Amino acid sequence: MRVVFVERTGGPERLVCEAEVVFEAEAGPLAGMRLVGFSLWRSADGEVFVSVPARSYDAGGERRFFDLLRPVEGQPANAKRAKAWILEQYQAAAGAAA
Repeated sequence: MRVVFVERTGGPERLVCEAEVVFEAEAGPLAGMRLVGFSLWRSADGEVFVSVPARSYDAGGERRFFDLLRPVEGQPANAKRAKAWILEQYQAAAGAAA
């Protein structure tokens, strides 16, 4: 797998870029596919963080979000590890471009 970063012009002020996870295996059901919907954002403090694809829903008149990247065993650390990997790939790409 690898991550591709896509710059978007005219987007929200704090949007750094979007990210796609590309599955490069030569065989298997995900070979040649990409998972889109990841975004990198800059916080008010200047820290960059990753958001994952999510679906919004209404619960008692309140808008909530259901992350589509979910751990199999219910371990939140697994989702955090995936976000950290995407952020590390971005930092490496940004360092190589500088």
